[in-house]
Amino acid sequence: MTDNVKINRGLKGVYFERSAVSDIDGAAGTLQYRGYSIHDLATHATFEEVCHLLMKGELPNAAELAAFDTEMRAARSVPDAVLDIIRVCKDGHPMDVLRTAVSALAALEPDSLATGEEAFLRNGMRLTAQLPTLVAAHEAIRSGRDPVAPDDSLGHAANWLWMLKGEKPSEDAARLADVDFVLHAEHGANASSFAARVTVGTEANLHGAIVTALSTLAGPAHGGAAEDVMKMVKEIGTPENAASYVKAKRANRDAVTGFGHRVYRAEDPRARHMREGVRKLGEEMGAPEWYEILQAVVEAMKPYSRHGLNVNVDFYSGVIYQLHGIPMDLYVPIFAIGRMPGWVIQCIEQQRGNILIRPLTLYNGPEPRDWVPIDAR
Repeated sequence: MTDNVKINRGLKGVYFERSAVSDIDGAAGTLQYRGYSIHDLATHATFEEVCHLLMKGELPNAAELAAFDTEMRAARSVPDAVLDIIRVCKDGHPMDVLRTAVSALAALEPDSLATGEEAFLRNGMRLTAQLPTLVAAHEAIRSGRDPVAPDDSLGHAANWLWMLKGEKPSEDAARLADVDFVLHAEHGANASSFAARVTVGTEANLHGAIVTALSTLAGPAHGGAAEDVMKMVKEIGTPENAASYVKAKRANRDAVTGFGHRVYRAEDPRARHMREGVRKLGEEMGAPEWYEILQAVVEAMKPYSRHGLNVNVDFYSGVIYQLHGIPMDLYVPIFAIGRMPGWVIQCIEQQRGNILIRPLTLYNGPEPRDWVPIDAR
């Protein structure tokens, strides 16, 4: 009977549910959030507008956006007890500290145990607002500084940079961070979103699902690519070394970080928006060499594009963070800040007509055996 069972390892190519959120065409290299092209959203929308689109289903009008934004800004602060927990954990990896802080919020905030769509939306908006505060507070505490309080006069991305660095960002810097969040906001049933859905499938609360998502994102096969790209760029050193670096990697059958994607066979549609940001920011900061190294790697990888090894969004993200002086171990927490609205709507969708996600494994162990007493083994 088991000879005819097809195993889809990693659930590759398996549709487990319907979703009205992300439409991804890996062959064509396209991505839409609720019918809107990622190119239009990255060019024209703010992260707050995209949050409203994902969580509530439509782009907001001016009044709706103002109300949504006001609610988000009012939710940025976190309890002092959570900051105390961060102080205790300050020497841990930022993703471990972030996961622990969200668990602490679940225990400390009275509404966190509530379930149902309205509760998930309410808690999801609050967590989306709080995650930048948690990440920035940890960076300040481990650096021997006091956390910078949120500034309610600033938008989501600008406030994040303000709390992180203690200085008001330029309009260009804030917009680039905003675009980064928009590009990372949602991406279907990726590993962390699927893990969050599995948690919600057990009828757990949203905070528990977000802890699951954070734990999953922390794995280097999911969220760690931007950090690995920056390490690669530093190893290459100059644009002239890119071709030999790629040749050696391919000769050893090693992956070149930032190329290839589980879904996209064409270029990741999000990459182009980060590429231009790297170029402009590098020129403004007097460090164009990072962009030049990246483009030299892209040129060296062109012969492999026919195998689906095209640039993905993480290829450019790490250099943007580096140019901002952001430590490499914060790259994945930044990914998490951007992905929050996607996790929230994936959890809300799972809760509608909820079902326990319980796949099967095909047993391939020993045949039935007789019990052997311990003194006879």
